[in-house]
Amino acid sequence: MDRLTEMEAFATVVDQGGFTDAAKKMGISKSAVSKHVSALEARLGARLLNRTTRRVSPTEIGLAYYDRARRVLNDAGEADALVTSMQSAPSGLLRISVATDFGVNLLSPILGDFLLEYPEITVNMVLNNRYVELISEGFDMAIRVGELEDSSLRARKLTETTKRMIASPSYFQRYGRPLKIDDLNDHKLLHYSNQANGNVWKITAPSGEKRQVRSVGWLTVNDGQSLLNAAISGLGIAYLPSFLYADAMRQGLVEEAIPGLPTETLGIYAVYPPGRFTQPKVRAFIDFLAKQLIDKGPDNW
Repeated sequence: MDRLTEMEAFATVVDQGGFTDAAKKMGISKSAVSKHVSALEARLGARLLNRTTRRVSPTEIGLAYYDRARRVLNDAGEADALVTSMQSAPSGLLRISVATDFGVNLLSPILGDFLLEYPEITVNMVLNNRYVELISEGFDMAIRVGELEDSSLRARKLTETTKRMIASPSYFQRYGRPLKIDDLNDHKLLHYSNQANGNVWKITAPSGEKRQVRSVGWLTVNDGQSLLNAAISGLGIAYLPSFLYADAMRQGLVEEAIPGLPTETLGIYAVYPPGRFTQPKVRAFIDFLAKQLIDKGPDNW
């Protein structure tokens, strides 16, 4: 007889407290359940159940065997569910946390293509620049730019972006061009308002030394596109990722402020909760993004 069937019959008898209810649960005859349990006891050479006219209960050995058998049966059920899930079409609500600038400028324009390709998936995209707790806050995944915090989350690197200080030619004509990091103290700087460390830029000097530049600046805002628009308008120098400024730089609307500095490169990652397998809807979205971004970055945007 099938070993898993014997285990299932025995475990169901224990769960239901008798052969009659176990037979109903399994959808087979009472005699069939009895035969499965008897075969199991014969194969193991041990009595697993105490049988009386009123009740059935596991022996000490039977109780120990039940604990292990139930685990095996649960794992087998999960394995079956995994195969079914992986073969089924991706569907359901996909809740995503996305860094605001990336979401507005890159993700929003291609979401329609994803939804047309996977019509059974609905997307709830939340734009923010904080590290959300995926599991406790109910997110299926997140797109994050920059260094990842240590965590148990799984991550897939999608591409990279560079980060540079940029300003318009008209700004440089009016205020001059900074030649070194210290010169930035005399310039108009444009800042993100949602940075935890305030209006501070962390810049790598030609020597490799990490420097910090702090300035009040003319404009502080929590949106990268607004900072780019301000830079194009000649209001100051902004420190932005290449997926924001690349097109403006190709058009000559902005230029790099200090070209000789080492370029900072940031990874763009899809992160999602750990687990034995990835939900089809999450896997489908990550694969879609990877395909869309295959020819992008670090400066090719």
